[in-house]
Amino acid sequence: MNLSVGIVGLPNIGKSTLFNALLKKQQALVANYPFATIEPNVGVVPVPDDRLDKIAEITKNEEKIPQLPPIRCATVEFLDIAGLVKGASNGAGLGNKFLSHIREVDIICHIVRVFSDENVMREGSISPKDDYQAIEMELMLADLASVQVQMSKMKRFQLQSEKDSIEKLFKALSAGIPARSVSLTDEEQAFSKQLFLLSAKREILVLNVSEEDYTEDKIPELIIKYSQILDVSKNIITVVCAKVESELSELDIHEQGEYLLGIGISQSGLERVIKKAYEALGLISFLTAGEKEVRAWTIPIGIKAVDAAGVIHTDFIKKFIKAEIVSFSDFIVNNGWKGSREVGKARFEGKDYIFKDGDVVEFRIGS
Repeated sequence: MNLSVGIVGLPNIGKSTLFNALLKKQQALVANYPFATIEPNVGVVPVPDDRLDKIAEITKNEEKIPQLPPIRCATVEFLDIAGLVKGASNGAGLGNKFLSHIREVDIICHIVRVFSDENVMREGSISPKDDYQAIEMELMLADLASVQVQMSKMKRFQLQSEKDSIEKLFKALSAGIPARSVSLTDEEQAFSKQLFLLSAKREILVLNVSEEDYTEDKIPELIIKYSQILDVSKNIITVVCAKVESELSELDIHEQGEYLLGIGISQSGLERVIKKAYEALGLISFLTAGEKEVRAWTIPIGIKAVDAAGVIHTDFIKKFIKAEIVSFSDFIVNNGWKGSREVGKARFEGKDYIFKDGDVVEFRIGS
């Protein structure tokens, strides 16, 4: 499955700078004025995963091949979506385009400006709390308009769960409560998904901080501080410095590691954002290893083996026989498939086996 992340926020809070850094090239126009990004710039980036390098080295030795097998990381699609202004839900600025692009993504990555820079003007930006609430309000107002349209059609609804869903959503959105926070039954939830409400999407908050605040010591404090200021769970917040990430993107992998170490940071902004998005959406990865390729595949937590096989190819669902599985740590300790089998760490599982993050897998598929 491909994960799509929409980068949103008010103008001039560092969205395009961060986007360019994530892609390690200048795909978005970075300019110090509103609406520098007119259409959503789209970029696909690999998910950093050190496990793949280790598996590839072991596979090279085990298969006795002259070079490392190709490594294929899981990928994330980032969309840099044009800056929003108040009144977007009524079409102000690039409102309608902005809102339509958000409907296409899996999760919203909400950038909030925490840095101070008198050289970068605040176009509509007031404070982290006001900035966050401004965009949340526009999403909810757009949703409220959609729900009101549905309310006008209430007589057509045959199921009580559909009527209850609309009424609950209308009441919550009218009170400034996002759709994601509304308690719905399974039946109501199923119906509400058909409405494609913007404020129902999962979100992560990225604090764009100044260079002096971008250290491992300060990051936990910033997360706690702004979870209170913004009145959100600290579990959805991460911290980056777009300026640092931009400088980092100009370096090679070895230099990046040294640079991060030098400023007291253990992970790049890309790693932080992707990790937080995976957590928010409940995603993990399973791994496949062989001479042809070493690869990571993105799956939801709780997925069964037969459905995980379908992520590789839909035909695998019908033709699934069993899956041979070994944990990543056992695969490394025992130097691959052969060693893992010899010590009984590789095992066969059926269709209902629940995958775990880092499972190394070989599927047995019928003809």
